[in-house]
Amino acid sequence: MSTKGDHMVPLAVLLKREVTSEKTEKPDISHGQASQSKKGEDFTLLKTECQRIPGDGVSTFAVFALFDGHNGSAAAIYSKENLLNNILCAIPSDLSRDEWLAALPRALVAGFVKTDKDFQEKAQTSGTTVTFVIVDGWVVTVASVGDSRCFLESAEGVIYSLSADHRLEANEEERERITASGGEVGRLNTVGGGEIGPLRCWPGGLCLSRSIGDMDVGEFIVPIPFVKQIKLSTAGGRLVISSDGVWDALTSEKALSCCRGLLAEDSAKQIVEEAVKVKGLRDDTTCIVVDISPPEKPPALPPPKKQGKGVFKSMFKKKSSESSSHSDKEYCEPDVVEEIYEEGSAKLAERLETEYPLRNMFKLFVCAVCQVDMKPGEGISVHSGSSHGGRVRPWEGPFLCPSCLMKKDAMEGKRPLGGTHHMFDLC
Repeated sequence: MSTKGDHMVPLAVLLKREVTSEKTEKPDISHGQASQSKKGEDFTLLKTECQRIPGDGVSTFAVFALFDGHNGSAAAIYSKENLLNNILCAIPSDLSRDEWLAALPRALVAGFVKTDKDFQEKAQTSGTTVTFVIVDGWVVTVASVGDSRCFLESAEGVIYSLSADHRLEANEEERERITASGGEVGRLNTVGGGEIGPLRCWPGGLCLSRSIGDMDVGEFIVPIPFVKQIKLSTAGGRLVISSDGVWDALTSEKALSCCRGLLAEDSAKQIVEEAVKVKGLRDDTTCIVVDISPPEKPPALPPPKKQGKGVFKSMFKKKSSESSSHSDKEYCEPDVVEEIYEEGSAKLAERLETEYPLRNMFKLFVCAVCQVDMKPGEGISVHSGSSHGGRVRPWEGPFLCPSCLMKKDAMEGKRPLGGTHHMFDLC
């Protein structure tokens, strides 16, 4: 899967095309959720009428989020109550819609890190996965840490992955990152010297490489999310957001096929029931289904697929960089999902660096993570101490307050924050 490059369609071009199109109406959004509880540590956030501009009922967007806690529910509850506000506080005010959407990837990173930092100050040792989805018009932005997942089935019947799996067993890149930061990755050892169970990060024994919380397992378990932003065709599509209780039992194709033709509420119930039928209720099992449909039309329910045609795509259609500089008249209405942004780096400096023309819109004397006001000269560049040359200029920012810089350095293995380690109640 390509992470980023010059071949993505500029967001401003996609939005301008949408505005000038005859099909400028916002899509209809319907959703449903279902859950079967084993530990009581799964929580959801469903908000369909969030306002980008306070008091403006037109500038609305929807949020659908799933928090799968472990070692207790405190981190999941705290994230549910605070993450959205932390994300929105990281976006400058008075932005146009296209600027606001372009600012989202960076704001999501800042919001996740701030939520983790604030929660860890409470000295509670629970943690949570997060899959956080923002739907604004036809643009869908997903941020994820952990092993809950989000899939999209387009109206054309193609399945796309919109999240990353941060389970150590499945992610070699994350295993290498942790060992490079000073952690160890291995399985539980038995008395006879054998190894059992999934790969875990030591100290602590967590089988995930990214989460919010988990202050007792080392700072190399980071809260920096994988972020993907895409634009649907105006035919719409279906999102399925589920905890690992579903994905341990069902493939994405199975989950989507078992509910095809059903409305969102019934689909969520069907997916949960199917997962429990396959594996039993071994873990909290939660599913959110979101249908994004053309206005005043039935929810986008993809047509049945022909036998042998089950398709899973991790690559999205992208226009060439040359075509993005041409006039909008040369574009035809998109008929497939188009990728706008994707990035999964665990380096905070890379994630706070702006690739879009918004650098000067972010205040120089506000911490890029916690948004605390700083006096001139008080902030420290996120690039401070970086070994990267070229275009990185530490005096340009973004800037961090001292405590957020300590958090950044600790996550990179430069300054371990320490803490006690527990070997029980593992995810």
